[in-house]
Amino acid sequence: MNTKRLRKIEWWIPLCAIILSIIGLVALFSASYDAGLDEFKKQAAWLVVSIIAMLIVMFIDYKILVKISPVLYAISIVSLIAVLFTEPINGATSWFEIGDGAFSLQPAEISKIFIILFLSYVISLIQIRGRDEINRFSRLAIILLVIAVPLGLIIKQPDYGTAMAYVVAITLMIFVAGIDKKYIITAIAIICISLPIIYLFFLPEHAKTRIETFFNPEADARGAGYNVLQSKLAIGAGQITGMGILKGNQTQLGYLYPKTTDFIFSVIGEEMGFVVAGGVILLNVVIITKSIQVAKGIKDEAGAYIATGIAGIFLFHTVENIGMTMGLLPITGVPLLFVSYGGTSMLTSFVSLGILLNISSQRKTGMFNK
Repeated sequence: MNTKRLRKIEWWIPLCAIILSIIGLVALFSASYDAGLDEFKKQAAWLVVSIIAMLIVMFIDYKILVKISPVLYAISIVSLIAVLFTEPINGATSWFEIGDGAFSLQPAEISKIFIILFLSYVISLIQIRGRDEINRFSRLAIILLVIAVPLGLIIKQPDYGTAMAYVVAITLMIFVAGIDKKYIITAIAIICISLPIIYLFFLPEHAKTRIETFFNPEADARGAGYNVLQSKLAIGAGQITGMGILKGNQTQLGYLYPKTTDFIFSVIGEEMGFVVAGGVILLNVVIITKSIQVAKGIKDEAGAYIATGIAGIFLFHTVENIGMTMGLLPITGVPLLFVSYGGTSMLTSFVSLGILLNISSQRKTGMFNK
């Protein structure tokens, strides 16, 4: 990669991600202090590996990744099938245990990148004869089939949070690809009609409980509503500057659970206060908006679709995780990217950034590059 291309890279994206990761490590240090800092040490190691992976991917032309995406998609499908035969962890068959439990790998996380790459490849092939080709029913059916297979396997685990991340990313990609509004209206109508049916007849009991708890957590304050109530107490107790590292009541006395993953933002809010918690939100907003700028600035449609899909992943995780810790959205077990504990999530997020950086380095024209 030459100097000219390096100058085009959106360096704010990795800078914000690294700052978020450092804040996450500080929060993780506090949250895992009583357990011997094992998770903190693993996360620090994963951060180093992830940054190296990002730098490597940054120098790989994303068009090469698009070309091999059918193979990557096939690997994703095989891994998503294979993980269904593993032993359930917390009721879900979502992880491969490696090294006698020393590490775990979540194929649904890694598959995010592969499926976004392959979907961009499929849409680009469909649109070779014209951008409006995507609106032909037969072509749209192919796209929906590509989406349905991995989505169904992820729901089977079950992992509804990750499935929703896929839906948001894919929806944005199809929208940017020029889907006709009649399909959008039809999809909204189908969703509105099917939601009550899904809720009454197909949704498992624990998922129903989460939705009911979202609307009235105080109804079961010692049971289903316990986690979100403790989270809101923690965030509120932090006020402006926080209670201090290792000094948060909810964090240190064990009231927050799981405090290293789902509710890491609550730890930040309690011990570092509104200033740092607000900074976490702002840093995520910068990453998302810069990702959208990358999508707008690249002439190649496949690159635009990939950047849009990655922006969608970041958007969903940010809104859902922070929203659920504040009681604004139902709890789904979605991590806060770059911040929550999780090696696969960290690696996937930084590899996604590496692809974004490569796309941004190849921008020629666009709203933000004239």
